[in-house]
Amino acid sequence: MNLDLSEEQKLIQDTAREFSQAELEPVAAGLDQGGDPEIFLDNLTKLAELGFMGLNVADEYGGSEAGVVAFSVAMTEIARACTSTAVTVSVNNMVCEVIQALGSQEQKEKYIPKICSGEYLAGAFGLTEPGAGSDPASMTTTSVLNGDTWVLNGSKIFITSASCAGVFVVWAITDPEAPKGKGVSVFLVEAGVEGFEIGKAEKKMGQHASSTHELLFQDCRIPVDALLGTLNDGFRVAVSELAGGRIGIGSLGLGVGLAAMDVATRYALERVQFDRKISEFQAIQWKIADRYTELEAARLLLMNASYRKEQGRSFAKEASMAKLFATESANRACYDAMQILGGYGYTTDFPVERYTRDARITTIYEGTSEIQRLIIARSILAEFS
Repeated sequence: MNLDLSEEQKLIQDTAREFSQAELEPVAAGLDQGGDPEIFLDNLTKLAELGFMGLNVADEYGGSEAGVVAFSVAMTEIARACTSTAVTVSVNNMVCEVIQALGSQEQKEKYIPKICSGEYLAGAFGLTEPGAGSDPASMTTTSVLNGDTWVLNGSKIFITSASCAGVFVVWAITDPEAPKGKGVSVFLVEAGVEGFEIGKAEKKMGQHASSTHELLFQDCRIPVDALLGTLNDGFRVAVSELAGGRIGIGSLGLGVGLAAMDVATRYALERVQFDRKISEFQAIQWKIADRYTELEAARLLLMNASYRKEQGRSFAKEASMAKLFATESANRACYDAMQILGGYGYTTDFPVERYTRDARITTIYEGTSEIQRLIIARSILAEFS
C-alpha cells in the first residue's frame, strides 16, 4: 500500500500552500472583520487561473483533471489560510462535478468552463430551505412546466456564494403527487433571471468573507432545457452526487484544525510560566499529541474516501466517516489550541479565535454530524443484513 502523493498531487499541494501563504493568509483576518470584499473575489479569480476550480473536472470543459485526492489536499492547504475561500472553492468544484455527471453536453459546455476559468466567480447549490435542512425531502419549492418554460416558486436558505454565483443548481418539487422525496428534480438557474432574487445576507458566527444568502423564486421562468439530469430524480442526486462535498468539507476541517494546532504548538515552545516553557508540561504535551494524532487519522480517512471516489468505487460511507471525524477533530483542535494560548487565544491578536469560529460550522453544513452517523450506521447495518 502506497500512501505517498504522486508528483502531480504534490505539485498541486505545494502550489495551493504557496498561494495560500502568500495571498490568502495575509488578508484573512481583515476580511473576517469586514474588509474589502473585492480582495476576496480577486483571490477567487487567481485560484481559477491556477486551475483550482475544477480539480476533478475533465480538461475538455476547462478542468484540471487532477482527481479527488488532489482536490482534498488542495482544500486542506487553502483552509489552513482562509476557510471562507476554501468553502467557496469546495462548492465551486462540486457544482462543476454535478453538472459534469448529470448535464447534457450543451449544459456542460455552457457552464463548467465559466466556473473553471473564473468568468463565473462561483457556482452555488440551492437545496436547503427554512423547513428542510437535514430532511431535504421536506422541501416546498416547486417547479411547474408551463409550455416551454419551468416556473419556479419558493425559497432557499443558507446558500454559500449566492451573491457572486453565476449559476445555481436548484432542487424543486416537480411531482407533488409522488411519495415524499420521489417527485424532486434539479435545475440550472442563471443569476439575474426574472423572478429570481438574492435575499438577505446571513449574519454568521464565522467564515465572514464567504457570502451566505437566501434565494427567492417568485414565478421565476427558466427554459425547459434547464432541467439537470432526469425528471423526478433529484432527491437521489442530493443524497448521492453531493457525497463528494463531504470530502471537501472534511478536508477544510482538517486544514483549519492543523492551522490552529500549529499556532498553539509554536506558542507553547515560546511561552514561559513557572520558569519553564509550557511545552515542557505534560498537560500541554498531551493536548498536542492527542490533537495531531486525531488530525492525522482524519487525513487518512479523507485519503481513503478520496481514493475510492477517484477509482469509481462506492465511497458514500467513507466520505461520511471522513467528514464526521475530520470536522469533529477540527473543533477539538481549535478549542485545545485556544486553551493552550489561554487568554491570548480568546483575543484577535492571534488567529485561533477566528479558526475556532470558522471550524464550528463544519460539523453542520454538508450534513450535520448526526446525519453522518445515520448514513454510516445504515450502511454498516445494510452490509450485515
